[in-house]
Amino acid sequence: MELPGLGEHCSERTCKQLDFLPLKCDACGEVFCKDHIRYDDHKCSSAYKKNVQVPVCPLCNAPIPVEKGEIPDIVVGAHMDKDCKYNPAQQKQRIFTNKCLKPGCKRKEMMKVVCEQCGGNFCIKHRHPLDHDCKGSSHPTSKA
Repeated sequence: MELPGLGEHCSERTCKQLDFLPLKCDACGEVFCKDHIRYDDHKCSSAYKKNVQVPVCPLCNAPIPVEKGEIPDIVVGAHMDKDCKYNPAQQKQRIFTNKCLKPGCKRKEMMKVVCEQCGGNFCIKHRHPLDHDCKGSSHPTSKA
């Protein structure tokens, strides 16, 4: 028994396959099988409306508008030559800049960890006066 009311034929001229789960192209609105649904597979004339990619400047990360028919590489190159806001002096600043003053320790911390007795800047491991041989007070406080 045939079910003539179910499914649709693929709109691709060379295919015309009866598909029970047809897919509708969001650009041209025609129905296709799974093998011809991609824009390139059915040579969609309306693909330019949906298949849009915006290039991004590799230096300043700004989106670069490209008109139809322009080559994205040339437009991005022109942006880099004229309009780019990239400034190498404003590169990411280092986060870990607070070096431990304990001799032999090379650790750095994001925030200053200042000893209350001697005023020195230390890492988390050497922050307590007993851990960095503090010279600021005559009696060191306990670690507890």
